[in-house]
Amino acid sequence: MTHELKTIIQHYEKRPPNVKAAVLATVVALDGSSYRRPGVRMLIFENGDMVGAVSGGCVEKEVLRQAQSVFQNGTAKVMVYDGRYRLGCEGVLYILLEPFKPHSDFLSHFWKAIEERKPFSISSLYKKEYGEHKEYGSFFTIGGISYSLENKKTKTDTALAQFTQEMDPCFQLVIVGAEHDAVQLCKYASLMGWEVTVVANPKEEKTKSDFLGIHKLLNVDPEIFQIKLDQQTAVVIMTHSFVKDLQYLIALKQERGAYIGLLGPYKRREKLFDELLERCPDISEKFLEQIHGPAGIDIGAETPQEISISIISEILSVVNKKEPSLLKNKMGKIHS
Repeated sequence: MTHELKTIIQHYEKRPPNVKAAVLATVVALDGSSYRRPGVRMLIFENGDMVGAVSGGCVEKEVLRQAQSVFQNGTAKVMVYDGRYRLGCEGVLYILLEPFKPHSDFLSHFWKAIEERKPFSISSLYKKEYGEHKEYGSFFTIGGISYSLENKKTKTDTALAQFTQEMDPCFQLVIVGAEHDAVQLCKYASLMGWEVTVVANPKEEKTKSDFLGIHKLLNVDPEIFQIKLDQQTAVVIMTHSFVKDLQYLIALKQERGAYIGLLGPYKRREKLFDELLERCPDISEKFLEQIHGPAGIDIGAETPQEISISIISEILSVVNKKEPSLLKNKMGKIHS
């Protein structure tokens, strides 16, 4: 959800000069089931513009209506949306609405945390009932320092419930390769809100304009390629060159990420592994275990677009520790 919050703050900073006030809506609790879970947010501007969503689109109009009192008196409130008789989700949402007036210090530290890929947390104080309360509100804790969205002191009302959310760095996808299928994977991954880095051969003379939604472009040869992986980073190697794929694997041999995918059939992967072990006999089993090849889930994908969906689906499956299956065969809650 970090990428959604990132988008909200980007829009807040780029708002028109004549739009001063904004209200942040956060789902802080849920009874039953819902399209989205607690922690999802949206921003409402005083002119009626909205960024993000807290549901599939059925709750947002009511959020806009309820936010008007917060614009008028500046007091945070909790709205209760009972979807049991209006929606198919059969859940009751508790949504905190609060003035959004972040201080420049917070914005500076927030963007620094995003750039340095540092985790942070958000705590929201509320009561699980409809109504206003001057002590309601959210605090961000970044690098051990708490920031209020209204520049107020830390709240101390122990009678209030607290919803705390740990925010990981934005998910990052590193695509090694710059052919047409890499362009498609970049586009689809960016739609997921992932920060996409494309690694291209300098001789290809690629620019960022060649990749829709790209975050960063690295024009480097495999011999000097270096990147730091973490558990919020996936890599897909798809240069269409056996030698270059091997070189990039060797460059990554000390790294531990969430996922490393290889394009190409099973036999090609085994050949790559044989060459890799011959050149790097001390390579660890943990490194090899994070490699998935052929990359993707078997959904009958053939086109570059379908293959992109297949690869993204496998990455999600691995990161979320879920075995792919049809939801129609799942009994009980979808989110479990």
